[in-house]
Amino acid sequence: MQKISLGEKLTYTGSLLGQNMIYSFVAMYVMFFFTDLLRIPSETVTVIMVTASLWDAVNDILMGMLADMTKTRWGKFRPYLLIGPVVVAVATVLCFVNFGGSAAGTVAVAAVCYVLWGMSYTVYDIPIWAISSVSSRDPDEKNGMVTLGKIGGTVGTVIISVGSVALLNAFGGERSAGAYTAAALVVAGLGAVLMVLSGFVLRERIEPPPKGVPFRRNIHTILDNGPLKALMVALLIVNMVNNVRQVAQMYFAVYVWGDSGYVTYIGLSLVLGMISGMAASPALIRRFDKKYIFIISCLAGAAASAVPFLVDSGVVVSLVLLGISFAFTGVTTITSTSMLMDAIDYAEYKLGFRGEGVVFSMNTFLNKLSATIAKGLLGVSLTWMHYKDNMAPNDTVRLGFSAIVYVVPALCFLLAILPMLLYRLRSSQIETIRIELDARRGAGKGEV
Repeated sequence: MQKISLGEKLTYTGSLLGQNMIYSFVAMYVMFFFTDLLRIPSETVTVIMVTASLWDAVNDILMGMLADMTKTRWGKFRPYLLIGPVVVAVATVLCFVNFGGSAAGTVAVAAVCYVLWGMSYTVYDIPIWAISSVSSRDPDEKNGMVTLGKIGGTVGTVIISVGSVALLNAFGGERSAGAYTAAALVVAGLGAVLMVLSGFVLRERIEPPPKGVPFRRNIHTILDNGPLKALMVALLIVNMVNNVRQVAQMYFAVYVWGDSGYVTYIGLSLVLGMISGMAASPALIRRFDKKYIFIISCLAGAAASAVPFLVDSGVVVSLVLLGISFAFTGVTTITSTSMLMDAIDYAEYKLGFRGEGVVFSMNTFLNKLSATIAKGLLGVSLTWMHYKDNMAPNDTVRLGFSAIVYVVPALCFLLAILPMLLYRLRSSQIETIRIELDARRGAGKGEV
């Protein structure tokens, strides 16, 4: 069995690092840029985000189907890893350009740019995660790749969380539209360079069927897969934990803790927590059932999230507790992605074909939908708080942003447990399924 090379592991980690630098910059600042720099009303921005998410529901699944039908001499997913970085970089910069013009024109251009960004991001995001499921036949190696990818992604997020304020200040500060354009050029350029390496270095070791899987059959990868459906609902909810914090952290740092510089410390708590949780996950997965790892992590994450809201613990203790909750988010992230790959094997066992593209397209869509719900929640909250850009803090604003950063994530942790109770794939069952699949593949090669 051919092993995944060190070069592939480093490239995969770096690619996800670059991708998440871009994603995090957009997630952290696009709403702030639209409302405070382009002067688009928060209600209108919320409509743009929700509309884009509805389109992503179609766009992501279509991309997954397209990837599953792709068969080239370079592989099933690698062609998209070469094309995607370029279009993502261009679309990212366009989202942070003030083109001027009328108010209506500004809204229209912002909406088009944001929708194009979501579409271009999909071209790369689905294949880069799906390729992990065909990188090796060894489940431990695949789990290792996922862990490295998630760690790389977390580091990319933290680089932006920690360094983006300084980058913006270097180009004119957080109230300068040109600063966001310049910063977007730097982040998108560096991210794209790291991302495009994946198309040259990564390899696909589980070959697709000779003919692509038709849409009508491929959709049954989801429709006839009970464990996958339960897992996807849980993912939609638990992804809200980080997404809510990400879109609100600038507002929280400015209006609750009184200084945008605290975004850097929130980023540090994220990297220390997430990487610790992710690094511990493979060992936990080898020893315990993944379902119970996920549930216990959600319970512990909810507790760590709620305490700073219930008890006036100060900035330092709050950062420590945030770091602990991020650690449990890291565990749920690796565990759930490993469970996704189990669900793909289950689909192949049950249906006779693998649907990596459609499964990871749904995973991508759920993360985007989660992020959009988070932005929608923030938009509604801004309206409820009568928020105005650069306003003086008051008790309503402080309470509102505190609830978004602490209480909402705690509730999401708890709610994610409910669908997971319906997930019934056990570790012993998955092992039996993989043995059967290896036997089938071996028999197929023998017939040839």
